[in-house]
Amino acid sequence: MKAVSGHLPVDDGSWAYEIKWDGYRTIAFMDDGRVRLQSTTQRDVSARYPELAGLAEGLRATKAIVDGEVVVMNDDGVPRFELLQRHEGAAAFVAFDVLSVDGRDTIALPYEERRERLLEVFQPGPGRIVPRHQIGEGKLLLDLTGERGLEGIMAKRLGSPYLPGRRSQAWRKVKNRPQQEVVVGGYTPGTGNRTGTFGALLVGYHQGGRLRFGGGVGSGFDQRRLESLTRQLRSLRQDECPFDPPPPRSYARDATWVKPQLVAEIAFAEWTSDGLVRQASFLELRDDKDPADVVREG
Repeated sequence: MKAVSGHLPVDDGSWAYEIKWDGYRTIAFMDDGRVRLQSTTQRDVSARYPELAGLAEGLRATKAIVDGEVVVMNDDGVPRFELLQRHEGAAAFVAFDVLSVDGRDTIALPYEERRERLLEVFQPGPGRIVPRHQIGEGKLLLDLTGERGLEGIMAKRLGSPYLPGRRSQAWRKVKNRPQQEVVVGGYTPGTGNRTGTFGALLVGYHQGGRLRFGGGVGSGFDQRRLESLTRQLRSLRQDECPFDPPPPRSYARDATWVKPQLVAEIAFAEWTSDGLVRQASFLELRDDKDPADVVREG
């Protein structure tokens, strides 16, 4: 089940609120002590996190399917995506929903009943986090996450079922600063101290079966990222522009096009009236995301 981006709900008391964790969305399949971790692109990623092989030690059932997020915390206990990507520190699994227990599906149960069931069958411990949620007072939790340097919160409508594979208005991402996943479709040449790398990524999102151009992203890169991204971009170069319609000439004039296979997460100020991101800054590549699933949020 996927969330939409949005603002705090007006009917605050009809929603539960959880912290939004900055990691890889992961489904944990636990069966008689065995653990298999699956990414949102349905890849088996168990071998990537050997420290999570003991997740089933927290299970109070023979088998279960649990939805959650794999994270790596910094020294202050704050999840940091860049630490997870580089695997700098032990990964932990944050469990926030349960889809099946002992072969019985729980997806049709209301959100609050699934949360109760999760707390009953999956216990916190080493590498296992089962955070609490709260009913109402979403603004208070959002403000607290901002003070802690966290990304934001999740609002989940009470009474809502779990809809596998679907994006639902019943789950809402509320962020302290707008963020967006984008598909990289090209880049502009670097100048000055960026000579030999690139100036800006040209990015977009899917809409109506086409990859719509969404603007340029020229900030947020350190030297290491510039160099590693340049190598990836060069390996994906192609003659054809992947955007439909093509970007304005001011962007396209000196552009090099690439196969639209990389997904980046960016922060930005706002969407312009013509559908471009303004004051966009690169955060990280998201190799756990399928480019075909990237749509405009908010």
